[in-house]
Amino acid sequence: MNDSGQGTGSTAGSKRKDARRNQQTLLEAAAAVFVASGVEAPVRDIAAEAGVGMGTIYRHFPTRADLIIAVYRHQVDACAEAGPALLATSPSPHAALGQWVDQFVDFLATKHGLAAAMQADNAGFETLHAYFLDRLLPVCTQLLDAATTAGEIHTGLDAYQLMRGIGNLCIGAENDPHYDARPLVALLITGLRTGH
Repeated sequence: MNDSGQGTGSTAGSKRKDARRNQQTLLEAAAAVFVASGVEAPVRDIAAEAGVGMGTIYRHFPTRADLIIAVYRHQVDACAEAGPALLATSPSPHAALGQWVDQFVDFLATKHGLAAAMQADNAGFETLHAYFLDRLLPVCTQLLDAATTAGEIHTGLDAYQLMRGIGNLCIGAENDPHYDARPLVALLITGLRTGH
């Protein structure tokens, strides 16, 4: 009897793992479609990108707002987890900061349209914004502190100021094919460097 119970538990665990993996695939596909086409992109485009049927998406995310919120949280988590990994693998803290900022800009591109999609749910939007700050401010602070300790960047800039400045440079980029915020953001990060 114990053996069959363990087998069932193992099967259930395997199914949960598969479900998580499928959900991750859906969120990554939705994020890619949102970057390319905005948050109002047809669900069929997301299903095609993920290689699943539309019913699968609706089973995981009954409404568009559910999907958008899940993509937003997934992107925040990925950006937060990238910071320490980049610090561990980059040639320098400043290089890690630059790579992390590139991912942050990608995230900001995905995020466009979120406010409009959630305009009826101010409390939900505020909760997401708090989640964004709680997860990303410490990571950006860690990167800035590491680069400052290494003597690579000027001191005196906090993470909130930097993230806000990058966000401001990205405003409107999604609606203007002639504007790419990346060169300006790269200039900003280069400008943090101390002269040698």
